[in-house]
Amino acid sequence: MRTALIVLLLPLLLLTGAPAVAAPARGPQECAAALDCTAAELDAMPMRQRLEFVRAVQDRVAAEYVPGFRHWRNIEGIIRFFAENGFGAPGSWVSHVDSGILEGIERGTAIALHGGGSDFGNPGSELWADYLRRMQRGELAERWVHDPAWGNAEQASTEHGLRLAEQHGARPSRVDRDIYNFSELYRWMLRNPQPALLALNQAASDGVGIPLAPVDFLRWFTDVTLSEPTYRGAHVARDVSLPDPVSAPVSALRVLLAYAPELLGTPTPN
Repeated sequence: MRTALIVLLLPLLLLTGAPAVAAPARGPQECAAALDCTAAELDAMPMRQRLEFVRAVQDRVAAEYVPGFRHWRNIEGIIRFFAENGFGAPGSWVSHVDSGILEGIERGTAIALHGGGSDFGNPGSELWADYLRRMQRGELAERWVHDPAWGNAEQASTEHGLRLAEQHGARPSRVDRDIYNFSELYRWMLRNPQPALLALNQAASDGVGIPLAPVDFLRWFTDVTLSEPTYRGAHVARDVSLPDPVSAPVSALRVLLAYAPELLGTPTPN
């Protein structure tokens, strides 16, 4: 009887004792194809893979929903900065915040393309879906209408990312926080173009601002289809925060050099 019982139980003991095999992590192309990778999955990606992911989702929107769509190039710029400068290791504060932003973009795209679906608890998802629908209907052709819609969607996704970082006990360094404050200023400019222009005009009149026409600079700097403004702006924020008295002026000069083709009326592809 005992032998028979052992024979019956042995397969069960072997099954329950076998170690669980974790599913392989999905890569950027897989996540862009499925549009259902969670913030935790995106957090596990190194920044260079996230850059590939954003580009793949953006290309999918351009191919399937809004022809010519390239309106996350500014997000490419900040991720490129992170990747090249050692920011955003998985599990870090920067990484969690960024994963919330990317999750909102991903799920917003899924909702728009598929006509519905879960927002994964990310408030930015529905705002991004609405943004894409309005883009498809041609409602966001004017910058004064487009930019606040873009800025509101990213702000909601960013705030979700902040909550994720807090839930995981991640804390920002001083430099992390200052780069984040730069991104907050950028989003504020998008959502409030008139006050931003007034502030730039005041800075120019006081002799401490950018030595060029504020309205033209603001239009270039907040153009979401360009990656250079955010990429170069993040360098300035980092160098000022360190502080680095040598690199900070050089970084600021590089912002102006990036803007120079626009100033001369010969914009370069970005």
